[in-house]
Amino acid sequence: MTLDVQKVESLKQRMSEFIHQLQDEICGGLERLDGQGRFREDPWQRPGGGGGRSRVLEDGAVLEKAGVNISVVFGELEEAFAKRLQGQGRQFWAGGLSLVLHPRNPFVPTVHANYRFIHQGSKAWFGGGADLTPYYLFDEDAVHFHRTLKAACDKHDPAYYPRFKATCDKYFHLRHREESRGVGGIFFEDLGGDLEREFEFVKDAGRAFLPSYLPIAERRKDTPYGEAHRFWQEVRRGRYVEFNLVYDRGTIFGLETKGRTESILMSLPPQVRWRYEYHPEQGSHEAKLVEVLRNPRDWASGGQGG
Repeated sequence: MTLDVQKVESLKQRMSEFIHQLQDEICGGLERLDGQGRFREDPWQRPGGGGGRSRVLEDGAVLEKAGVNISVVFGELEEAFAKRLQGQGRQFWAGGLSLVLHPRNPFVPTVHANYRFIHQGSKAWFGGGADLTPYYLFDEDAVHFHRTLKAACDKHDPAYYPRFKATCDKYFHLRHREESRGVGGIFFEDLGGDLEREFEFVKDAGRAFLPSYLPIAERRKDTPYGEAHRFWQEVRRGRYVEFNLVYDRGTIFGLETKGRTESILMSLPPQVRWRYEYHPEQGSHEAKLVEVLRNPRDWASGGQGG
């Protein structure tokens, strides 16, 4: 299929406008959730073409560290890396929004979302998704998160959610640990269809982020916790770091395209630990989480085994 250059140029402009607007909406919602912290904006330029707008909130009442970043970058890829992508040639354009939230309270889950549009040579495609990483598992939270994302998918194609959920479970899997990073969500890359239709889906998926996450954070943010809960949160954050530095495509793409290092690594949590050969006590809430991470569930259907 021949790429319609005019359509792609139009989509680049509209995607750029959308992620700027979405960043404003999400940051506003998160500041209202936190009640104390405010995002610091840090515009940056990329040597070689383009730039971005990083927004980071640190040491808030609810959010210990939160990053909501947008970037629109273009130029020429290193030849070896260009061959690893889906398109052709070394010329590229990439625009997207990426966020990671690390709450202070261990009963509030960490969350990640990313939505992007990439043009490389004769090919252009959308990708992204959102996933939830709890430290203490509440079934109703995982069900709410998945059902909200499923509703956004179902508006466009009933086959999207089961397909993207399965892809998410497979992608956010730490092979060296034989466990998932969290309870998943949706993840997709290059749907291969009509780009205008896919853009409409990406917009609905991006706008689903706040309603998928805010009710969970509101419900858990005032839960009392102690040092043992915090210890477990920091151990699990170590798994988050392992995934992002070993497997995460977004991190690799940002570094390989010479993006801004501070913005790329904003996903890393502020406090983390690795305890040698640590295993939670059998039958504990912590052990329950690990068991679920090794056996993904059908959360949209109420959390049945999957």
